[in-house]
Amino acid sequence: MSHTTTTGILEPAVERTLDQLRLTARRQRRRHAGTLIAMTALLSILLVATVTRGSSVSLPFDDALRAAIGQGEGLARFIVWEDLLPRAGTAILAGALLGLSGVVYQRLVGNVLATPDIIGVSAGAAAGGVIVLVGLGRSGAATQIGALAGASIAVVAIMVLASGRAGAIHRLVLVGIGISACFASITNYTLSGADEVGTQRAMRWLVGSLHGSSWADVRLLAVTLLVAAALLLVVGADLHALRLGDDVAEGLGTRVARTRFLVLLAGAVMAALATSVVGPVAFVALVAGPIAARLPGGGIVGAALVGAVVLLASDLLAQNGPGISPVPTGAITAMVGAPVLIVLLLRRRSSV
Repeated sequence: MSHTTTTGILEPAVERTLDQLRLTARRQRRRHAGTLIAMTALLSILLVATVTRGSSVSLPFDDALRAAIGQGEGLARFIVWEDLLPRAGTAILAGALLGLSGVVYQRLVGNVLATPDIIGVSAGAAAGGVIVLVGLGRSGAATQIGALAGASIAVVAIMVLASGRAGAIHRLVLVGIGISACFASITNYTLSGADEVGTQRAMRWLVGSLHGSSWADVRLLAVTLLVAAALLLVVGADLHALRLGDDVAEGLGTRVARTRFLVLLAGAVMAALATSVVGPVAFVALVAGPIAARLPGGGIVGAALVGAVVLLASDLLAQNGPGISPVPTGAITAMVGAPVLIVLLLRRRSSV
C-alpha cells in the first residue's frame, strides 16, 4: 500500500478523533459553566437571605433590600452596611480562600485529607494568633501577622521534616498531623497562662466567628484572593504536572521542589489570613474540594465557590437556626464537617 493511500485512510480517522475531542471539550465547558452559574445563584440567594434575615434587629424585607442597594436610610442602612454586608462579604471571601487552599493541597498531595486544617497549617495560624491575642494583648492587624507567621513556620517545618525523594509527598500528611499536635500544645500552653478576659477572647476566636467583621476585613481577604488566584494561574500547569508524579513532572520541565513549596506557601497564606479574620473555622477547607469534585465540571474555581457557600450558609444557620442560634459559625461547620471527615476516612480504608 502506497504512502498516499495510507494517508488517505488515516485522515478521516484523525478528523473524527479531533471532532470527538472538540465535542467533549465543549461539553465539559458547558458543564463547568452550568455549575458555576448554579453556585453563583445559590450564593446570591444566601446573600439576600443574610441581608434580610441576618440581624438580631428585625428589618422589613423591603427596607433591607433598599438599604442593600444604597437607597435606604437610618437604622436599616446602618445595620445593612455596617454589619450585614461586611459579615456576608467576609464569609464569602474567607470561605473561598479556605476552599481554594484545601483543594490545591489535596491536588498537590493526591490525598483528600491533605488540607490546611488537617496537616497543621491552620493549627500554626491558630497558635500564632493566640500568642498575639493573649501573650501580647494585641488584636487586628497584629493577629493577622501572628497567624501568618505561625502558618509559615508550619509550612517550613512540614517541608523540612518531609523532605527526601523516597515517599516525601506521602509523608506530608503524617508529618502535618504531628506538626498540628505540636502547635495545638503551644496554643493550650499559652491559654493556660492567660487571664479570664484573654482566655474568653481567644476561645471566641478559636471556635471561629464572623462577629465584628468589617469592610477592612473584606478588603484584606479580597486582595489575598486576587494575589493567590494570580499565583495559582502562574503555577497551574506545574501543579497539574505534579499529579503525574515527580519523575514525570521533572521530565516535563517542572521544578518540583520549587513548585511544591510555592503551592504550600500560597495555601498557607490563604488559610492563615482567612483564619486571622474569622478564626480557625473547622472543615471548610476539607469539604469544599470533595463536594466540588462531585459536581458536573467542578474544579478549583468550583471548590472556592463551594467554600464560600458553606461558610455563608453556616453563618446564616448559626444566626437564625431554630433552637440553636445564636452560636459561633465554627460550631456549625464542625457539625457539618466532622461526618464528612468520617466518611472520607471510611472510604479510604475500604479502598486499601
